[in-house]
Amino acid sequence: MSEAFGNVPIVRLNNLNGVCRRHDFYLKLEACNPSGSIKEKNAVYLINEAERTGRLKPGGTIVESSSGNFGIGLAMIGASRGYKVIIVVDAKTTLAIRRMLEAYGAQLVDLPLSAANEHGSMQAARMEKARELSMRIPGAWYPCQHLNPDNPRAHALFTAREIESAFDGAPDVIVVGISTAGQIAGLAEHFSGRGRSVRFVGVDVDGSAILGMPPHPYKMTGLGLHFVPPSFKRDVLTSAYSVCDALAFSVCRSLARKEGLLLGGSTGAIVAAGLAFGLGESKRLKILMINPDRGDRYLDTIYNDDWIRAQKLELLAGQDLDRAVETLSPVFSCEQPLIAA
Repeated sequence: MSEAFGNVPIVRLNNLNGVCRRHDFYLKLEACNPSGSIKEKNAVYLINEAERTGRLKPGGTIVESSSGNFGIGLAMIGASRGYKVIIVVDAKTTLAIRRMLEAYGAQLVDLPLSAANEHGSMQAARMEKARELSMRIPGAWYPCQHLNPDNPRAHALFTAREIESAFDGAPDVIVVGISTAGQIAGLAEHFSGRGRSVRFVGVDVDGSAILGMPPHPYKMTGLGLHFVPPSFKRDVLTSAYSVCDALAFSVCRSLARKEGLLLGGSTGAIVAAGLAFGLGESKRLKILMINPDRGDRYLDTIYNDDWIRAQKLELLAGQDLDRAVETLSPVFSCEQPLIAA
């Protein structure tokens, strides 16, 4: 299981928006990994490192705070290696993700909504609970994906090399969700000094604090933090976009109906930003967008009309969606690429 990830397809988008005729848009389908997300690369790498350094021993317990994908990756690898896995979750964790975690044998520790901070974020409370459990349980190890300096190495070792092989070097632009910033940091580490210009576009959810925007509650999982993760380096980005829930989820619906791709909410944000970036570029480019996870774990939320109405979200389609993408502006942008690849 620990070697069964990474060999995922890269598909071209053809029908989503008219700008797909001006540039070559590609989506790296990390949804096709065994557990359904890119985060199992981090899970494998960090578990391997913890075993190598003696922080995780046979019969030990893995404790983590996760909104879903990283927890699922840990649970999958933990099951294959005989570790007990405890995942701290909260009210935003979907029923599908809870069932997947439990199917792998993980124990869930649920935090109530009362643990949220003033902006509705549960991350600080989840992380503190995971730290507390790891201190109390004998033989426990807390990888702490958000603060772990080893987190980006998984993408320098795996994701970057997969991209390099697929594109015989690198595409012109790589669009990545920021999240813990592990993907961007790892890709930048690998491609730095490779002799070609690669532009990195970072994507966050509206309401997250990472890009310095005003924090507020949001429905997205997989993107967004109430703090700036230590792996985030603003200067590796050519542009950065903050995408609201409604636009991200609208692009998800359109990807399913126009491209036959059922993918998660963060992918909608990443693709919206990739299209918006392409609209501002006159020269034909190869633009690679990284898909973090698949959509079947969001059938009760993003793809559920009743849930969308309950959240008071107005989804867009057709020309209205095209206009929303056209008017999506970057939080910041630079004229020149900042990473020589």
